[in-house]
Amino acid sequence: MGSTRLPGKVLLDLGGRTMLARVIRRAQRSKLIDEVTVACSTESSDDAIVAECAKLGVRVHRGSDSDVLDRYHGATVAFQPEAIVRITSDCPLIEPEVSDKVIARFIESGADYASNTIDRSYPRGLDTEVCKRVCLDRAWSEATEPYQRVHVTPYLYQNPELFKIVQVRGETDLNELRWTVDTPEDYEFISRIFAHFDGQDDFTWHDVLAMLKLNPGLDEINRHIRQKELREL
Repeated sequence: MGSTRLPGKVLLDLGGRTMLARVIRRAQRSKLIDEVTVACSTESSDDAIVAECAKLGVRVHRGSDSDVLDRYHGATVAFQPEAIVRITSDCPLIEPEVSDKVIARFIESGADYASNTIDRSYPRGLDTEVCKRVCLDRAWSEATEPYQRVHVTPYLYQNPELFKIVQVRGETDLNELRWTVDTPEDYEFISRIFAHFDGQDDFTWHDVLAMLKLNPGLDEINRHIRQKELREL
């Protein structure tokens, strides 16, 4: 809830449901994710997130507001997964097909960490990272840079000599497309998409691409938004 550029964004309305509900419902369509849980902070402002999760029937772990890596580690202690799929709550167009592709590659390759976020080819907003729990444990105990604690996974992919890293790319480079929500312009753009699909959750990212092709200029709403750098907290 403490977003600096769009406060309270995860509970903003998107076609009749909160952004968080959209992320959860779309992630639950994944064939390879066993359970979706939410890791939020212990700040009182996040009480509203806990209440929303109760309505949605998903488990919650609460931890540090600033040390998100510690929050994730606490969630793994609480829920005991073998592997963690990291999806951020400002990606309401998260695509189960794409997430499953990353997860499948992680499983098949025996990787410690797999993602589609470093060597980018998918629209920003379909970001999926997967890592072994033991590797997240090591990052938690060894990562020292503040940005490594905030962004959870940098210690893993910045140390390829310690971890087996796998990157997943799409057939077409669509990295210039911005489908995440961090500013009012992003929110307006994503709201237009959910309005086009009558507030449904079951459209695919291919449907969105087709919709944008029929509505040239729509993605200009937020094309100018600058993504924060990794070390920019």
